[in-house]
Amino acid sequence: MSEQPVFTQDLLDRCISCGFCLSSCPTYGLTGSETSSPRGRIELMRALQDGRLAEDDPTLREESEFCLGCRACEPVCPAGVQYGTLLEEWRDRTWTPGRRPLRLRGLLWLVNRRWRVQMLGLLRRHARRRHACRPQACRPHARTSGSDEPVSLMLGCFERALFPSVSRSASKLVPNARIPARQSCCGALHAHNGELERGRELAVALGEELPGTIVTTSGGCAAHLSSVLGRERVRELSDWLAEQGGELPTAPSRRLRVALQDSCHLRNGIGVWRQPRDLIREVADYVELESAAACCGAAGSYSILRKHDSNAILDTKLDEIAALDLDYVVAVNPGCLRQLQQGLRRRGLRTRAVHLAEFLTEAKITPGS
Repeated sequence: MSEQPVFTQDLLDRCISCGFCLSSCPTYGLTGSETSSPRGRIELMRALQDGRLAEDDPTLREESEFCLGCRACEPVCPAGVQYGTLLEEWRDRTWTPGRRPLRLRGLLWLVNRRWRVQMLGLLRRHARRRHACRPQACRPHARTSGSDEPVSLMLGCFERALFPSVSRSASKLVPNARIPARQSCCGALHAHNGELERGRELAVALGEELPGTIVTTSGGCAAHLSSVLGRERVRELSDWLAEQGGELPTAPSRRLRVALQDSCHLRNGIGVWRQPRDLIREVADYVELESAAACCGAAGSYSILRKHDSNAILDTKLDEIAALDLDYVVAVNPGCLRQLQQGLRRRGLRTRAVHLAEFLTEAKITPGS
């Protein structure tokens, strides 16, 4: 065994190798290989922990990269294995700076300092205002917090550059939220990619920058921030809206067929999955994707680092979307939104992918618009 254990031993010991996780694992579904399942990877972790495999073993390296980190194995595990925590500990030890792909190093560098994150926001116009909107400019049916506790809207790092309209839409739904201009990265990207302590530091720093309850439009950020700041401090947008109650903006003139793609970390990490569905049902005909709870293949940096595997995972979901002839598929995470938009465009499907915030605030949204 190495002098400093890689893993928290009691977490590693929880796995009883029952195999309940196999059917929930996307990479096991792709390959049918035991090594590419949560149970198989935990056996690799044990071999690393007790010294039977070296940190630079090629199988260890491949499987730590091949895993999506979607945590779909956690809800089905009867032993309560915290696989996501084990995966972060694994990468924290073995994904040293020199072993990281160049593209990953670039992504981490971009969001490692607050001024760089703010520069991302300058690439596109976004909702960076001290107050989200003037009371008279807000939609009359936007939901507002009934407590005196301040609410802060978090601007995602890459979301503010790729999808600035998401923050603008969220500001209409949370009209009294504060949107401080100086916001750092939440640290999720670091925690998931071999910089666990830096991920915690950034989450704490963001918690100090954003007063009161933090509302975020990113499921992955919500899960990471909750693990550091506490569940009572952090709310994903649909979770917050469902808690507030009240009416939503006017529904479209005709009912739309709309499905949801879950955020893996939001659903598997903090158990938020009913809320976005209930909100969609208020304004549209909700259609459940059989694969809604399964990863779309985005998985943070995964779609950039392992594009072939990412697309292979997405393909079966695109087949399902095409068969259902949906008007919209709604995402609650920017990475999922990007993945779905690219896949739908590649297939030439009429279905549009939009973020939940955009869908709920656009009263005149129409198919093919």
